[in-house]
Amino acid sequence: MPKAPKKPMTKAEIVEAVAKEAGTTKVTVETVYNALVTVTGKCAKKGPFTLPGLGKFTVVTRSARTGRNPRTGEEMKIPAKKAVKFTLSKNIKDKILD
Repeated sequence: MPKAPKKPMTKAEIVEAVAKEAGTTKVTVETVYNALVTVTGKCAKKGPFTLPGLGKFTVVTRSARTGRNPRTGEEMKIPAKKAVKFTLSKNIKDKILD
């Protein structure tokens, strides 16, 4: 298992670590990784999408609100928008927090 990185892992580092852990080639892992990203994007757009054992992606609507410009302190209106929310599974939370 790789040490906790000081900065986020790159895609190449993730692919290499998974290939080593699974005992397979980096080419195979990269193909599966790219397919997983594509499927997740398409499915999460339609509604909540769960990756069992990892977490759940949902699209949420953030309502309009009043904020402040940090430079000038002036009030400004922030429009409503859609955002992606990711919730970790209990399995991953337990592994991270142990």
